[in-house]
Amino acid sequence: MLKWLWLSLAIVVVDQATKWAAEAWLVLHQPVPVLPSFNLFLAYNTGAAFSFLAGAGGWQRWFFLLLAGGISVALVVWLKRLQVHETRLAVALALVLGGALGNLIDRAFYGHVIDFIDLYLGDWHWPAFNVADIGISCGAVLLALDSFMPKGAGREAARKD
Repeated sequence: MLKWLWLSLAIVVVDQATKWAAEAWLVLHQPVPVLPSFNLFLAYNTGAAFSFLAGAGGWQRWFFLLLAGGISVALVVWLKRLQVHETRLAVALALVLGGALGNLIDRAFYGHVIDFIDLYLGDWHWPAFNVADIGISCGAVLLALDSFMPKGAGREAARKD
């Protein structure tokens, strides 16, 4: 199922292109209104999700690089071991892998992750995020859905043909 690595590559390319554009056109911490409840907002995150460990003093960069690298290798191995009929799981893993690699590139080259999407309701703002985070989130949702789907139902029908 390594044929799904194109999806990971697409996430990485779109993620890096949008981060480049955000850095080129936005000013750090200056919101640019786009739609109601949606701003473009350049921010740097040295931590993980929701700025977890952002103020840890610098060691977290290397920790998150190693973690993302290890997870990425594990995801590629998992993808390689999937059966042809496990398409939903392959898509989920490819999305998570693309997101992990997109943020890993930021940490490796800049020491932080570039975020630029700001969703809010009234005065409440969701933490800023990026395309890599969208890939990870969508992949995680698909992984959760896949875990609740019956296994083998499609295979039994295919064997009867």
